[in-house]
Amino acid sequence: MFKFIAAAALALATTLAAAATDINKAGQAELEAVKGIGPSMAQRMLDARKSGPFADWADLRTRVKGVGEGKAHKLSENGLTVNGKGYTASAPAVYKAPKPKADKAEKKADKLAS
Repeated sequence: MFKFIAAAALALATTLAAAATDINKAGQAELEAVKGIGPSMAQRMLDARKSGPFADWADLRTRVKGVGEGKAHKLSENGLTVNGKGYTASAPAVYKAPKPKADKAEKKADKLAS
């Protein structure tokens, strides 16, 4: 029984490892095997890679036409990686202005006025 479980776990691990396709190492056929990448998208990726490997997902999104945030998320879910990493959407920075603090004199004046 133990051998069966060990063999099943090894098979699963092998399948998951093979499912990941790194864009910096994959050829045309390997890219097309990723759901969501057709022949023209794969060619655009390979053409963009000629100028150098992709540094990260933001670099991929910038250099390959048709890869936006939604497409990057779907491709990552389907096994595409950039340098072994899946896509994580970066939340836009939200600036919150600090609340102005009333100084002690104003607070004291408000208390005396009440």
